[in-house]
Amino acid sequence: MRWQVLQHVPFEGPAQIAHWAKRHGHEMRVTHLYAGDPPPGLDDFDGLVVMGGPMGVNDEDEHSWLRPEKVCIEAALAAGRRLVGVCLGAQLIAQALGARVSRNDQPEIGWFPIELTAEAAAAPCCAGLPSRFDALHWHGDRFELPAGALHLARSAACDSQGFLYQGRVLGLQCHLEAVPGSVASLCEACADELIPGPFVQRAETIMAAPDTAYTLIHRVLEHWLDAVV
Repeated sequence: MRWQVLQHVPFEGPAQIAHWAKRHGHEMRVTHLYAGDPPPGLDDFDGLVVMGGPMGVNDEDEHSWLRPEKVCIEAALAAGRRLVGVCLGAQLIAQALGARVSRNDQPEIGWFPIELTAEAAAAPCCAGLPSRFDALHWHGDRFELPAGALHLARSAACDSQGFLYQGRVLGLQCHLEAVPGSVASLCEACADELIPGPFVQRAETIMAAPDTAYTLIHRVLEHWLDAVV
């Protein structure tokens, strides 16, 4: 498959998604929207990966590339393409599917547990996955569940942690793609967001996560990516 990545900032790339794509023989190219790259045309990809970023889905005045990006996402959905969205990317996809995106009650930044919903736990796409595990979070906004989507997971701070739509569209609020290098980049680039709160950890705590934490989130991520493909 040919995957096109829509990247919003230099420090939030596909990380483990790129490793998964390479291992399975998929082609992956990156569109650096923040640097002026135009969104790809439908003929350029079979699947779209929409990454995260500190901006909001409606910050079009500050980031004019959001408008053509939304057109690209809507066209990909209408054309039956496979899509994967992470954090901001999941919010953009959810919005394109008619769901509301708004501020979360509390910022959620750090390693906090998520748990599968009862519906997800009974679905084939979650067979063999743990019902509860720690995931990396870094967000202040949230998406509502798109109509007809399978609600995958929730956390104490945010009910909407993931959805699967028509078996071909995966939206993740949490960062299951994270690797130690990408986490260090987030902690450096977004240090101003680490304001003490009930669901905000210190940078030192975030970066001290053991290898086993990454192994587990990558297992879940790749299971869901395989389901989408």
